[in-house]
Amino acid sequence: MFTLTINQRDSRRDGDLVPQLLKDLRHIPARLDFDRSVEDEVQGIVESGHQAVETALIALRSSQWYVGIGVGPINEPLPNLVKDASGHGLVYARRAVDRLRNGKERIPVAVDGPLTALASEAEAVLRLLGHIVQHRSAAEWRVLDLLTPGVRGQQKTVAQELGITTQAVSKALARAQWAEEHAARPAAARLLQLILEVR
Repeated sequence: MFTLTINQRDSRRDGDLVPQLLKDLRHIPARLDFDRSVEDEVQGIVESGHQAVETALIALRSSQWYVGIGVGPINEPLPNLVKDASGHGLVYARRAVDRLRNGKERIPVAVDGPLTALASEAEAVLRLLGHIVQHRSAAEWRVLDLLTPGVRGQQKTVAQELGITTQAVSKALARAQWAEEHAARPAAARLLQLILEVR
């Protein structure tokens, strides 16, 4: 399983952003739902690498979170609340987020698990994806938030909804590197999954 420990970078300056993050993550199917663990921190446990990648990119979008991903087992039976869970996955996630809080990484996502080399490779791909996500403009996000990956023929509908041309939508997609992001997500997810599978 994949444990995500997501810690707010500056709650004194920005106030409590946990409720908004929980709202942003509510659509992700989790083994243990995302919830506030302590003060300005959110934790959740997901089953697939794809869900871990999606969660990380949602949190990285605002540049206001440290995202630690721990790859490893959680003790069963699972409790009802993530704050009552235990296991190596939680320890790895804590180590990952603590490493970020004590470092100076520009894209604050870290992966930890039993296979250090694979964890480093997954982390590197996630940082590239995070860089793409963090450097999008508000105008680009207005377009992207109306799109569903893998569905063809959406640009005209999005253009009509936003009152812009389909050419403007197309340019926004190119500038935002939307196709590149979604093409690379499976690589990050696969690397995370390999940490569980290669023993």
